[in-house]
Amino acid sequence: MRRLPPLAALRAFEAAGRLESFKRAAAELGVTPTAISHQIRQLEAELGVALFHRQTRKVALTEEGRALHGPVRLGFDTMAEAVDRLRHRPARQVATLSATVAFTARLLVPRAARFRARFPGWDLRLHAADEPVDLAAGEADAAIRYGAGPYPGLQAEDLMAERFAPVCAPHLGIATPDDLAHATLIHTESLSFAPQASVPSWRRFADIAGLRGLDVAGGISLNDESSAIQAAIAGQGIALVSLTLVAAELATGILTQPFGPILEGLRYRFLAPARSSERPATQVLRQWVSEEFAAG
Repeated sequence: MRRLPPLAALRAFEAAGRLESFKRAAAELGVTPTAISHQIRQLEAELGVALFHRQTRKVALTEEGRALHGPVRLGFDTMAEAVDRLRHRPARQVATLSATVAFTARLLVPRAARFRARFPGWDLRLHAADEPVDLAAGEADAAIRYGAGPYPGLQAEDLMAERFAPVCAPHLGIATPDDLAHATLIHTESLSFAPQASVPSWRRFADIAGLRGLDVAGGISLNDESSAIQAAIAGQGIALVSLTLVAAELATGILTQPFGPILEGLRYRFLAPARSSERPATQVLRQWVSEEFAAG
């Protein structure tokens, strides 16, 4: 435990020793000369030594005062430099982007490092939720949403269309729609936030494909798209999922899309609060999202 005199007394001592004047020390510290004199007398009493030779118009450090003044001045200089560095350090700026759980996990998280590289003065915060956030209230700076809209009070910009198709692990050997009769169908229930007519389902797929007698209710059901995709990757069956969300797996061959038809979905949109041009965080996110998904 450090046993130090009061900081105010040390400040008075350092200033008076450096300026060789109680009056000038008082002016620098914004107190009266009497206060400076009182603090130094208390410090001398605590230490049991005289720190100054008091003269008519100035003061001079005693030998003991000089021995103490150097370390005290160095200490205050070090503290001042540390405080100054903190004061001039650029404040971290945070941009918060909200999106559905699956979109965040599969498309935004893998791109997060590119955001930091593109905008080094910003930190990215990803908010994953299928329920929409209140952008007007500042819960996020922008959002990516799937749906038909409308989005009252918000600026909406198209990003990309969504499509759905059957995907599975190549080793399952599923090659034609007829193979579905002997395959495990993977169902997802995570698009409850979208209009029912646009939600992909094996029943809808069978109707469009003209498959009669397919048990469209059996198989494995999961309540989120990411889990359904992971089940397909693990070879647990064939899933009817977003081609946007499995683009990386299709490109690398981890998953295959053995046949159609492809079901057309709705669109992803970038949503921003009104007057977003006045919000730097929204502008940064708009630029980043536009660059990342320009090809959509």
